[in-house]
Amino acid sequence: MKTLRQIYHPELFQGSLKHKNYFEGWYFKHVSADTLNAFAVIAGISLSDEPHSFIQFIDGNSGRTLYFSYPAEQMIFNERRFEVELGGSFFSGDKIILDLADNEHIVRGRINYTGSGRLPKSLFRPGIMGWYSFVPGMECNHGVVSTGHSITGHIDFDGKPFVYTGGKGYIEKDWGISFPECWVWLQCNNFSNEDASVMISVARIPWRGSWFMGLISFFRLAGRTEVFATYNGASVLSLKRIDESTTELIIEKGRKTLRAVIAKKGAGTLKAPLMGIMRNVIKESLNSEVLLELKSAGRHLFSGRGVRAGYEETENIFGYFR
Repeated sequence: MKTLRQIYHPELFQGSLKHKNYFEGWYFKHVSADTLNAFAVIAGISLSDEPHSFIQFIDGNSGRTLYFSYPAEQMIFNERRFEVELGGSFFSGDKIILDLADNEHIVRGRINYTGSGRLPKSLFRPGIMGWYSFVPGMECNHGVVSTGHSITGHIDFDGKPFVYTGGKGYIEKDWGISFPECWVWLQCNNFSNEDASVMISVARIPWRGSWFMGLISFFRLAGRTEVFATYNGASVLSLKRIDESTTELIIEKGRKTLRAVIAKKGAGTLKAPLMGIMRNVIKESLNSEVLLELKSAGRHLFSGRGVRAGYEETENIFGYFR
């Protein structure tokens, strides 16, 4: 059973090494100052018939992905603050240190984080999931660790250096049993001339023998963050493909409308959990573009183009919005 500290600090390890059919993973995204380079890394654990901990690396330019596997017990968690150690690598809200190597690839480096944006909390909204944070047995839980931050440092990927000083980063996480049956996920905090950040997740959620289409989302502009979610009255007005490479997503809450038009580019293949086992395959892009528009009662509050957007979609979700 989770403690109140875990509930109100979703960035902490939420599970136990004694769990079965369980996964947990932290997602760290990095974009260079000139936006020419990007990479993401996922540190996680899979507790199933083949228990192991892992680090996944995705190169945002080529879409190439690497999977480094370790014994489950090698992942070390700090119970009081967000710190995770695995092999020679280290992950926290302040920095990551990578020391990854196999027979073909080497990834080493350090990236520091400053000025992390925090999601507003309240008694009944300890995280992005709102009051659902208190519901046990959810198939998949989601947490936003940083809505966006500045980064410094570099990595060496197969002997080639990549400098990330002056760039931007983002951190989130998932934990539970399995990823949803279908979903759309968008994240971007690289908008021209604007301190803006957005994350939108739409997914089919199992619920007491039935299901509902769940929405969790935030939009941050100039330091102010607004949450759009099922639990606070927001809903998906439209989700459709404009063409094979373009998707339009519109959500609304009261008199406000948030519209995203995503141009999908350059996806890589990642492993994803099913009953705690990393057996599913998903495609994620770190090179998509998004046109984002926020209106209130028809009045424009924001309009901008974002690059280096993270984007995932499953084919079967569109059938629910025809």
